[in-house]
Amino acid sequence: MPTFTFNHLALSVKDVAESVDFYQRVFQLEEIPNTASTSKTRWLSLGEGKQLHLIPRPDFEIRTNKAVHFALSTADFEGLVAHLEALQIPYEDWKDNPQQVFVRKDGKRQVYFQDPNGYWVEVNDDV
Repeated sequence: MPTFTFNHLALSVKDVAESVDFYQRVFQLEEIPNTASTSKTRWLSLGEGKQLHLIPRPDFEIRTNKAVHFALSTADFEGLVAHLEALQIPYEDWKDNPQQVFVRKDGKRQVYFQDPNGYWVEVNDDV
């Protein structure tokens, strides 16, 4: 069985600048580069390589969606995907393509799947 580490927490927010300001004021989090894309998503460091991603969704009602997820990283990404398939747990890429792995701009691979309550989980190989 692969081992895992916590990677990041992603939150949908109405106003990214206001959210960055809040988290920096309350927790003094340092802003770090978004290495995954050129979007307006902004990243904050939680320390020890852990991150908080603030994803702009100004016109959305804030509710559970794929942009609201927690992520785990594993060095055995292929093992994880095989394990999901063995358990018959459907997964998809960022663009909602079933049983597909997404490769980010920075080359990291990721899949997404839902728990029994509908919460999204990402597993990536950003170890």
